[in-house]
Amino acid sequence: MAFSSDYWREHSVEFSAGEFTGAIGDSVTVFPVVVAIAALTDLSLSHLLLWFAVFQVVWGLYYGLPVSVEPMKALAALVIAGALTASELALAGLLAGVVLLVVGWTGTLGRIEQYVGQPVIRGVQLGVGLILLETGIQLSLDGVTLALLSAGVAAVVTVAGYQQASALVVLCVGAVFTITQVGVPSPQLPAVTAGLPRLSSVSVATLEGTVAQLAMTVGNAAVATSLLLSDYYDADVSADELSTSMGAMNLFAIPLGAMPMCHGSGGVAGKYAFGARTAGSNVILGVIYAGAAVLAVGIVAAFPLPMLGVVLGLIAIELGRAGLDTDHLPLTLGIGLLGVVTNIGLAFVLGALGFLLLERSS
Repeated sequence: MAFSSDYWREHSVEFSAGEFTGAIGDSVTVFPVVVAIAALTDLSLSHLLLWFAVFQVVWGLYYGLPVSVEPMKALAALVIAGALTASELALAGLLAGVVLLVVGWTGTLGRIEQYVGQPVIRGVQLGVGLILLETGIQLSLDGVTLALLSAGVAAVVTVAGYQQASALVVLCVGAVFTITQVGVPSPQLPAVTAGLPRLSSVSVATLEGTVAQLAMTVGNAAVATSLLLSDYYDADVSADELSTSMGAMNLFAIPLGAMPMCHGSGGVAGKYAFGARTAGSNVILGVIYAGAAVLAVGIVAAFPLPMLGVVLGLIAIELGRAGLDTDHLPLTLGIGLLGVVTNIGLAFVLGALGFLLLERSS
């Protein structure tokens, strides 16, 4: 994408209270998911956060807008639930990156979108939310008292009118609790890592996870994000451009220790709602992520799992609410429940076929 001088005058980088609160608004769905993955797998939280820091700044400055960089939530939910290994997660992210890059370069996203209807995307979101909820409940049962206290904190935040921030607040309370138990962690720079996932990671679960993630990415991270950038900032950023940047980001960063990442309409909406109007919020959030990457190692290792379960439950509720905002509730519910009973990939394929049959019969 080429930018003229007029474009940069209209899309400046500013640093203000609104840009700071906007940055926090985007972080509410990133920190909880990333911490959960690091706590429940052998992935390094420092490396995960560091790459979120890098690409917050890169894409903010590239597009000149407060775009979001989020975890690929379908894949994140599957690895948190134990349905994918860390190596399978990396491979699925690379496969998704290749598809997104090719689709974006060739400008074919619009043609793919028509075969993946809104009820199908919502069904995948609902299924992912239910899987996360199941995992969150299992973790919470390891310490019911602590889980109930965490749920109480979330309830207070919600009643105060900050429901979207409830998971982040619980996460911060958990971090403070952990520090009181193990002390303030010493700063530690992440070591450089590089490597590709093993060929043995090619599995049915890997392919199913990739398909499910692409279904969510097409609708939420590309098409919906493009529309929000136009609505909020009067910016002409196509879904194919966003697809290209997501593909390039994952192919570059996953071999260096990142987890699969994408753009997202939720992050853009969060930034805007909390006051972000320029790419300055991306720069601020990049600095926050980088600082957390240096300090995070000691905290995540001792983070109480019951509190983490509540965090996952809150994320699951938000995903479920989004999933139920659908044009065809029976189809969406069927896909979501089938995803829990079988797997998300199969639910997506059958749901897409069902959607096409409904379209032809109408």
